[in-house]
Amino acid sequence: MKIDNRGDFGLWAIEVAKQIVSGEGFELARAARDGTDDDVRAAGNALGQAITNALMEVYDGLLEGAEEN
Repeated sequence: MKIDNRGDFGLWAIEVAKQIVSGEGFELARAARDGTDDDVRAAGNALGQAITNALMEVYDGLLEGAEEN
């Protein structure tokens, strides 16, 4: 997805948030309900990593756009 303006970024952020919550968020909830402390920790770390990856993806895109100017 190409992000050219604030609206595009908003749509991208909503879609990525949905994906993260449906995947890693669900796993964290399941670990909290049924898992051990280690399971919760691992699921929490996976959620944090997914958020970090999404932020780095958009940051890298911003850098690519800056190099073109």
